[in-house]
Amino acid sequence: MLHLSRNKEGMKTIIGIFLLAIGSVYGQESTIDVPAKNIVKKGSFYAYWGWNRSLYSSSDIHFKGNNYDFTLTQITAKDRQSKFAFSTYFQTITIPQYNLRIGYFLNDKYDISFGADHMKYVMVGNQFSTITGNINTGSDYDGVYDGNKIVINPSFLQFEHTDGLNYLNTEIRRNDKIISHKKLKINVIEGIGAGVVVPRSNVTLLNYVRYDQFHLAGFGIGAVLGLNFQFWDRYFIQFEEKVGYINLPDIRTTMHEEDRASQDFTWLQANFSVGVNFNYKKKVK
Repeated sequence: MLHLSRNKEGMKTIIGIFLLAIGSVYGQESTIDVPAKNIVKKGSFYAYWGWNRSLYSSSDIHFKGNNYDFTLTQITAKDRQSKFAFSTYFQTITIPQYNLRIGYFLNDKYDISFGADHMKYVMVGNQFSTITGNINTGSDYDGVYDGNKIVINPSFLQFEHTDGLNYLNTEIRRNDKIISHKKLKINVIEGIGAGVVVPRSNVTLLNYVRYDQFHLAGFGIGAVLGLNFQFWDRYFIQFEEKVGYINLPDIRTTMHEEDRASQDFTWLQANFSVGVNFNYKKKVK
């Protein structure tokens, strides 16, 4: 069962606002429309790059191997922001939490896109949890547990998806123009999507050596609401709120193939991106 963390009320409020905003957009058309050069989006492309901040619900994590089978409950986690530096954000650009997306306009309102949401998931260290199951690995934690209280310190478990929690997804998005004034257009973006999750999980478990490899671990679904500021019909900046669900039934935890973990959780993401449109055409009168 998925348990929401102490951010429960805040996340519920944001999700509610998100859904309300999506519904309201469909009930209105452009509010301001100052004459400007009209263009045809159908058949054109766009691409953007940006950065995100993420929140996660708490989750139960099940660990299973030859000599252990146990579950930790209500594990909390946070993201990991890279300290700002020009070399980090504009040279080795895949280190921060980033968003990359390429899209194709099916018509003037709808586009289909493929993207990578590179989030980072870090289990909070030294947190309290409960443990149920058994451990027999020759470690200090060997025993049989039935809802026992435990402090998760680094000698027991370090658990991260920090290179990262890679959500590779396809989305269908709708674009609604709300303002058009000379060289500026403002659009509302709404969409839904789904995809696979390929984390590079960084795990140190019990007396096993640290493991850190890419692995197809599960799937995700999500929805997005964005505000797009477009300049000269070509360049844009975009703000997005995304919300979704990730299920990871097959997380690698050690060098041994039989060792696995599983978890599921909800996530909330705030993004800022910069992008460019390609192949726009002038509308034929």
